[in-house]
Amino acid sequence: MKVELPSIELNCWRQGLRELPDEIFSRTDIETLNASENRLTSLPEAIGNLTELHTLDLGHNRLADLPESLGRLHNLSYYLYLHDNKLTRLRDSLFVSMKRLRYLNVSGNRLSRLPESTGNLESLEELHADHNPLELLPESFARLTALRELHLRNTRLPEVPGAIRSLTRLNVLDLRANQLVRIPEWLADLPDLVKLDLRWIGLRWNNAPPWMAGLSARGCRVLL
Repeated sequence: MKVELPSIELNCWRQGLRELPDEIFSRTDIETLNASENRLTSLPEAIGNLTELHTLDLGHNRLADLPESLGRLHNLSYYLYLHDNKLTRLRDSLFVSMKRLRYLNVSGNRLSRLPESTGNLESLEELHADHNPLELLPESFARLTALRELHLRNTRLPEVPGAIRSLTRLNVLDLRANQLVRIPEWLADLPDLVKLDLRWIGLRWNNAPPWMAGLSARGCRVLL
């Protein structure tokens, strides 16, 4: 009989921390670390020692960069939450080994691009990158074929990235509040799309292209 052992969790939520205590990094058996809503401005390279982590929450801090060693957390599979920090870049090495990650949130930062290694996230099902000054998505994005939800609200994308056309399992696509010059007809070819959010980009049903009505008729919720 297989015995399920409880996950080893460390909760540092809302402790006013400016840095993580050194003793954390000797606990290489930790599987869940919640360090959200603190005052962290940086992380030590030693965070790469926590190789059993499957869940990491660093949201609502003041992180401007992430250490190279974070890319060693190859067991991250449930959740990587980086929302509401001051990140201006993500190192290309970050996602090289995270092939099992299913949920990623990098929204509310200062990212103008996502790294090419984003395409290595072959198990990713939900991605939140909204509220960033994103101007493009990497070509490797087309490899995220397990993706079901993509949130790109309030970015600076001038057009819908062509890489999204390959995401045939996509259920939810949120493109609200972007400066899109056109909406491509191929969005109607995404077979599993059940919600397309295009609010606050200047479209109304009276000037929407005909294919949008067809998308709605097949059961997709189109928001204008």
